[in-house]
Amino acid sequence: MALWSVLKGVVSFLLIVINTLMCFVPVMLLALCKCIMPFPSVRAILNVVLDRVATFWIGVNNLNQRCLGQSVISVSGEKDFSINEWYMITANHQSWVDILILQRLFNRRVPFIKFFLKRELIWVPFIGLVWWALEFPFMKRYSAALLKKRPDLKGKDIEITKKACDKFQYFPVSIMNFLEGTRFTAQKQTQQSSVFKHLLMPKAGGLSFALNAMDGKLHHLIDVTIVYPGGIPSFFDYLCGKTSEVNVHTRILPIENALLGDYQNDAEYRAYFQQWVNELWRQKDQQIELLLHSGEI
Repeated sequence: MALWSVLKGVVSFLLIVINTLMCFVPVMLLALCKCIMPFPSVRAILNVVLDRVATFWIGVNNLNQRCLGQSVISVSGEKDFSINEWYMITANHQSWVDILILQRLFNRRVPFIKFFLKRELIWVPFIGLVWWALEFPFMKRYSAALLKKRPDLKGKDIEITKKACDKFQYFPVSIMNFLEGTRFTAQKQTQQSSVFKHLLMPKAGGLSFALNAMDGKLHHLIDVTIVYPGGIPSFFDYLCGKTSEVNVHTRILPIENALLGDYQNDAEYRAYFQQWVNELWRQKDQQIELLLHSGEI
């Protein structure tokens, strides 16, 4: 049985690689056409086609997981999503499997999900080019030490990212932001002295940065809580079918005007936003506790 599980994992992984390589070619060709096209309207249409290629890629991967992984994903909460709305999506982060779960949950139910990425990630072989072709927004962040030396750079990160997000003003999009900034481990939790039982401390500034970069276009936040009752799986364990059950809880929250502001320079706004994020995380911590102990959503 163990050998069969490993074989399923290997086959599943190879299918993901083949699917990725097959979709890489049309993505690059469409990106090249977009670069040489002088007409913004044509480039906008090509962006839609690129997103549909990526949606197809996710759909094939999802079918792969259903057939070989056979994990049962139990979903509760609000499910009234729309492909015609702009969304910010946030979730607790425990494993690379989280991304696969989110793609299974939201593919073709919300606009194609894009991530705010560190600018350095554009150099990741192959996948960096795909992110660039799909116009994922690359964030340029400046350290406090650099800003002290170069005050002229203050606010440039927001300006650059807003420019990158301008293309999202005309076609609906979903932006994904993992508030913890990294995957949860007990060691990281101890190092942070996290006040939460099941979560790392949230990075409020990153979410504020993302919301403001979209210049008020985002009106709803989808808050996702992911629980693995059998333990947090590795990517390969999930492909092997060793993750029999995944519990997911979703809710939709309004993004009000009070959540937009200058996080770096407005102390009053910063305090308000941090309080809002901490309350969001407190409720998520309670939701995880409920799922783990009652087995109900």
